[in-house]
Amino acid sequence: MGSLPKVWELIDRFKHICKSRGWWVSEYEDVINANGEYHNFLWARKIYPRTFKSVVSNHFCPIRDGLSYRIVNVSYTAWIFSEPPIENLISFVIDNPHLLRSTALYDLSKAYMGSRLCLKLNETESIVFREFEDFLEKEYGLNLINKLPPLPPDHLPLPERTILNI
Repeated sequence: MGSLPKVWELIDRFKHICKSRGWWVSEYEDVINANGEYHNFLWARKIYPRTFKSVVSNHFCPIRDGLSYRIVNVSYTAWIFSEPPIENLISFVIDNPHLLRSTALYDLSKAYMGSRLCLKLNETESIVFREFEDFLEKEYGLNLINKLPPLPPDHLPLPERTILNI
């Protein structure tokens, strides 16, 4: 259990674990193919909502293949933040069922300030992202807490809404 390395070093270390599992790992991009699905890791300190929406709406990613590139269809994307993401990014993912099943968010900002408690939003079925979470817990002692905020009353079915209004 050591101190948390910079995000790009963290992903590089994780990619070595993926190779040992027999998964295909891109040498140049942070993309892993496991069981026929591509899993993409993106890291950012800050991202603006418009840029985030543009990136998550495009599931294609160029992969360097020798001297040329090929385009792959990414099934899952994980965003790793070294600073807290703005709250409306989280809400945007939660409010979009397709994104909630294909996009994971990892807020590692507290870990970079010395805490072992980090927030995640991962409702995907990505085996690579589950392995990433295990890696963070085992190698760095991080405690990943799922960041699903409580739904506002207008998201509740009618019977529960009436109970809350009593």
